[in-house]
Parts: sequence; C-alpha cells; structure tokens
Amino acid sequence: MLDTNRRPEGSPARVNASHFCSVSSQPIPTRVVLLAGPSGSGKSVLAARTGLPVLRLDDFYKEHDDPTLPRVPGSTDIDWDSAGSWDADAAVAAIAELCRCGRTDVPVYDIATSSRTDHEAFHIEPPLFVAEGIFAADIVERCQDLGLLADALCLRGRPSTTFRRRLVRDLREGRKSVPFLLRRGWRLMRAERRIVARQTALGAYPCGKEEALGRFAAAAAGRCRRASVGAQVPE
Repeated sequence: MLDTNRRPEGSPARVNASHFCSVSSQPIPTRVVLLAGPSGSGKSVLAARTGLPVLRLDDFYKEHDDPTLPRVPGSTDIDWDSAGSWDADAAVAAIAELCRCGRTDVPVYDIATSSRTDHEAFHIEPPLFVAEGIFAADIVERCQDLGLLADALCLRGRPSTTFRRRLVRDLREGRKSVPFLLRRGWRLMRAERRIVARQTALGAYPCGKEEALGRFAAAAAGRCRRASVGAQVPE
C-alpha cells in the first residue's frame, strides 16, 4: 500500500451521494492515474494495492443489444476488446466530475450478461484516485487536455502468464462461455505485444508492477507526469 501521508478515507467503497457539484472556476483539487494494460495483466490487483480509490472503467462497457458493438473479424463474436465496445465519453465525464467534485454516478455492469444492472454513487477524497481498465489508454490524451491526469500506466508482463491469469479469472467469475473464453484468450495472447505497443503510443507508460507502484507514489506526492502520446514501447 502506498504511503500517501494522509488518512485513507478515499477507499473503493461507494457511498450515497445523489447530489452533484456546480460549475466552478476553482482549480481542480484531484487528479487521476489511468491504469491500462492487457486483459488479465493484474490491473485490478495492483490498483487495490495502492490503497487509493479505484474507478472500474469496465463498468462503462456498452450493453449487448447496442447496435454499434463491433464484431471479431470472421466471427459472430462481439469484440469486447475493441474500444468501440466501450463508452469513452461517459468514462471521461465521470472522471472529470470526480476530479472536480469528489463524487459521481456510475453504472454497475454485469460482464456475464453484458448489461448494466444498476447505477450507484462513487465518492472519493482528494488528491488522487485510480481509473483502471483495458481501455484506459484510449482516454489519456483527453484527460491530459482537461488537466485531470497525474500519470498514465500500461501494466505489462509475459503473454503466457497473462493468458493463464485471465482464463482462471474469467472461468471463476463465469464471464462468458468456455469456448468464447478460449477463443478470446488465444487471440489476446498472440496480440498482447501489439496491445501494449498501442497503449504506449496512446500515452500510457509501459512498466511492471513494482515500477508502477513507484510511479503511483510519485503521483500521490504531487509529481504529475505529462503523458507522451505517440511514444514507442521500450524493448
């Protein structure tokens, strides 16, 4: 857990906060660390280790009957790994409201049924929180332009390890059918290096867990880093 030299009131727990903030010209008191990485790379576990509030960006997936959902080429499967399956506008709006107000309303998404089952209030305390998900890198530039970004990271590891971790998690949680999970897992394992390279080019810094924790500590101490959009992934 990070030593942020403050009380850990800003926890991932959600509380009742049905009111919203008004527009203000005051400086934004809070920043976000965007945590990206391939599915199964350990983002949720790492985010929990920081002790910071965590916004789950997977809750902003589109629903199964949305006509704009993309398909896997040559298949009838919905491509849940395409950014087109995700509502980036709603995610950015929620992050902006959290940074300015410390609270927002977020959907509750059930991956097994590909649907939004509820919504709930999400509350944080300044000065820092995490927004994690496989599409976090897709909103790096927008968050930076809005003055919301403390850092942007892409968690990376060995593709074979990621494959095993992802499959165990998805089977345990019953996220999709076994054939679908196997097809998706094999496809993602082969594409993992390209996924990391793409997220790096979008401005997320590629690193392992320990280096990521160090950058979280720097962000908690107020040392924000400007994302390098268009960067090359280091070997």
